[in-house]
Amino acid sequence: MDTKTENRINEWLSGDYDEATKKEIKQLQQNDPAQLEDAFYQDLEFGTGGLRGIMGVGTNRMNKYTVGKATQGYANYLNQSFPEVKVAIAHDVRNNSRQFAEIAADIFAANGIKVFLFESIRPTPELSFAIRTLQCQGGLVITASHNPKEYNGYKAYWKDGGQLVPPHDKNVIAEVEKIKSIDDVKWKGNPENITLIGKDIDEAYLKMVKGLSVNTEACIKEHDLKIVYTPIHGTGIMLVPKALAEYGFDNVHIVKEQANPDGNFPTVIYPNPEEKETMSIGLEKAKELDADILLGTDPDADRVGAGVKDNHGEWVLLNGNQTALIVFNYIIEARKNSGKAKPNDMVVKTIVTTDMIDKIAESNGINCYNVLTGFKWIAELIREKEGKENYVVGGEESFGLMIGDNIRDKDAVSAVTMICEIAAVEKQKGRTLFEKLMELYVKYGFYYEKLISLTKKGMNGSKEIAEMMQGYRDNPPKEIAGSKVKELLDYQLQTKKNLLNGETEKITLPKSNVLQFITEDGSKISARPSGTEPKIKFYFSVHTSLDTVSEFDKTQKKLEDKIESIISSMNLK
Repeated sequence: MDTKTENRINEWLSGDYDEATKKEIKQLQQNDPAQLEDAFYQDLEFGTGGLRGIMGVGTNRMNKYTVGKATQGYANYLNQSFPEVKVAIAHDVRNNSRQFAEIAADIFAANGIKVFLFESIRPTPELSFAIRTLQCQGGLVITASHNPKEYNGYKAYWKDGGQLVPPHDKNVIAEVEKIKSIDDVKWKGNPENITLIGKDIDEAYLKMVKGLSVNTEACIKEHDLKIVYTPIHGTGIMLVPKALAEYGFDNVHIVKEQANPDGNFPTVIYPNPEEKETMSIGLEKAKELDADILLGTDPDADRVGAGVKDNHGEWVLLNGNQTALIVFNYIIEARKNSGKAKPNDMVVKTIVTTDMIDKIAESNGINCYNVLTGFKWIAELIREKEGKENYVVGGEESFGLMIGDNIRDKDAVSAVTMICEIAAVEKQKGRTLFEKLMELYVKYGFYYEKLISLTKKGMNGSKEIAEMMQGYRDNPPKEIAGSKVKELLDYQLQTKKNLLNGETEKITLPKSNVLQFITEDGSKISARPSGTEPKIKFYFSVHTSLDTVSEFDKTQKKLEDKIESIISSMNLK
């Protein structure tokens, strides 16, 4: 154990920390020194999105002290930036989330900041909505989104309801880093500065969600659309059933095994609707009821997973790209057909989300912008284009959608209602969502994507990931799966290089540690270290034409094989 780690441990044992914390440290010293070292070898980084980590004692863990120091730094920056400050605070179902939210509320209050604290669990998107509705200067939500139960997190927001972007993200980080001791934190303040909120914001939020509907008639006519919904033990149970009722859907079946909010997530390992295992109970329920659609939301209800019957009548989960392109296409088409479309409508996606959306937008004469991964960049683009272009929908492949600009973060509540509206519209036509998907592939080309994540845990994990990325930068592959690599896009260096003739051009997006390889046959491979987990993610996108729906299976197999060939040639198995 190095000296810095030992010093951190000794500081906690001798400092003004509670006895339960000191006792736990001593137990780890005796029983698990390796875990103790991991808990103290570094400070849990307050990154551009806030904090996220395993809960427990230590500088590298989520606990009341790391939350306290982060909140003091954030409070200092808010007070420097505005003459009067109001913040909103929400939290999810995770263990300790309420405690962390109340600690943060007390610290803000002690710093003279007016706090609106949700009375109980709420979806993350409602926090974004509350910031805008209550005209706050900032806010935070205590959540670790879809991470395993051992994790918790702290996401900080700015006055527009979006997560922190430059320069505020770096400025807040600098203020947090100035808090060297827990003695610098104002732990207890004026309780009169804290106001509990709940029902009124819920009602305003649900009214907003209802207003996003483009075809209310279809929802009313297909009110008995058979919907299976699982909140996966999370906050979605608070608002999703109510939102579906607002749309007129009255045949909603909630997966009872996963209905109760529970931070231990007893029926799943990863409370992530991207995972088939996580959605397996819902899939069985949908099959048993012969449902029209299955929807699932993650613990803080900002991500949505959708299950449908495929072209063979088997229940399958749509991937995030498929869900996004169905929603993007529907909103663009429905706005046009209903006369709601505006000449300056725009849509936004991230650089690792299917390029099929670009084609759909281009075909409809709508601007489609590509931003870095994360909805904070979509929110920033909306700000930039405000008054010039009309934002209608944004999304990314990681099961996130943001419909309309009343909030500035991904929202699974409105996504669930919109997907059900689309299913109702298609049912009126005698079709399923999967049949609509295949129709889009025939019209625009069959784009097929896959994501793999390599986990690199512990002290050496981040080093391994950094070395992998540097290796790709220094020695980019000349060929992938038999096709020459023609372009390397390096978002960290902000350069796009033609590897065939050596020409380079500047990328205008902010710096980000992302690499993309474009091959001569049109394949796109993206490499990106995760900002919230010890993982490096690889995104693969291939495409070809689909002449008829009857060719779907054969064409999909061909694209699947192509991606497997790419993975093999890059030694990522």
